[in-house]
Amino acid sequence: MSMIPPHIRWRQFSRIAIVLGAGTVAYGDDFAPKSDEQQLPTAMHSAMSERPTISVGRTGTDLIGADNRALQAAVDYVAGLGGGVVEIGEGEYLMRDSLHLRSNVTVRGQKDKTILRKADAVVAPLALDGDFGEQQITVETPSGFAVGAGVAIWDDNAGGFHTTVARVTGRHGKTFSIDAPLMADCMVANHAKAATVFPVVSGVNLQGATVENLVIEGSKNTNPMLNGCRGAGIYLYRGFGTVVRNCVVRNYHGDGISFQQSNDVSVIDCISEENSDLGLHPGSGSQRPVLRNNVARNNGTDGLFLCWRVRHGVFENNRLEANGRFGISIGHKDSDNLLRGNQVIRNGSNGVFFRNETTGMSPHRNRLQANIIEDNGREPGTAGIRVRGEPTGLIFEDNVIRDTRVGAKQRQTVGILVEDRVGPIQIETNQIEATTAIDDHRREKAKPEAPK
Repeated sequence: MSMIPPHIRWRQFSRIAIVLGAGTVAYGDDFAPKSDEQQLPTAMHSAMSERPTISVGRTGTDLIGADNRALQAAVDYVAGLGGGVVEIGEGEYLMRDSLHLRSNVTVRGQKDKTILRKADAVVAPLALDGDFGEQQITVETPSGFAVGAGVAIWDDNAGGFHTTVARVTGRHGKTFSIDAPLMADCMVANHAKAATVFPVVSGVNLQGATVENLVIEGSKNTNPMLNGCRGAGIYLYRGFGTVVRNCVVRNYHGDGISFQQSNDVSVIDCISEENSDLGLHPGSGSQRPVLRNNVARNNGTDGLFLCWRVRHGVFENNRLEANGRFGISIGHKDSDNLLRGNQVIRNGSNGVFFRNETTGMSPHRNRLQANIIEDNGREPGTAGIRVRGEPTGLIFEDNVIRDTRVGAKQRQTVGILVEDRVGPIQIETNQIEATTAIDDHRREKAKPEAPK
């Protein structure tokens, strides 16, 4: 039996947290947390007034350097202290490998003055098959595959996540070790190759990272394309809670900004322009993304591409302009998203496109509200909004859908095009200025009831 008097035990008990149930905690008055207090790491009870901070740059900083190695040294130093801030000075930095983000580290450049430039790539055929899971490659011409360089490996059958992106860790003649296993068989018979291509900024298996005030120059004319599931100017894979703010990504041979399997990502006040493929690419089960006040323009395909299983996202006040295909594309299981206040202007095809999916894979319950969708398409008959597949529960309200081009130059001549397999949707009050306001293919199959 305890020798502590009962009244002492009760007084102590009343001043600590009491676990009432899963996820529910009550506090005694003395220890009740204030609403504005931050959550602290394990075993800390006081917030710190200073965080680890280091500066890196070409001159006048804690660390001096002008390439990815100096930047990475600064990031890894701060990460080793549990997180903090890396300040990058103005100027241009040559990237022979990604800047690899770390959990709880903020990387902050000087707005419009800190430029990370992708180095020119080398490409070489594989001399030996690369086997799934193998962590080395043998190339025909090894020049340019230096230890420490970023590298991608693929063959004709590789797509999506079957491309491998890694770093070279060692060399023996024409054979190089890499720091990640091959994600697929890369066969010489299928034209397997390796190239020194990689995301310029990369965040993999991390949480709580922030990237601010960087310009990414992708140098697409001197680099082969890297697909958006494995790379982009800024790329995240399982990068939970990452914030990308006030960044410019341009001229990358692939996507501008891509994040895959990354929940709670925010992309705010960024520009993605002149990239070969997609401007903004949330995908592969990324839940609750927030993309706000961004510009995606003059990209090779879509301005905003919701890939697979993007759900409960907010896409607000973005400008999707003059992209090669769709302004916004929504498809495979992309449900319960809000797209509000966006400007979808002068894109090559439909302004907003719902992809052709069967019922289980269709993008249900998306709301398009107060968007401006104008002057899209290169051919007459282009729709401001085109809905394919079998989605249900879509809501279109308070949108302005129009073509302001004069006469024969008008191409966005259909306001909303609803194809015949689409389920029940709501088309509320919208301002539609088009030759055909609403084109519903289902009407062709429904004969009007004879008047009584």
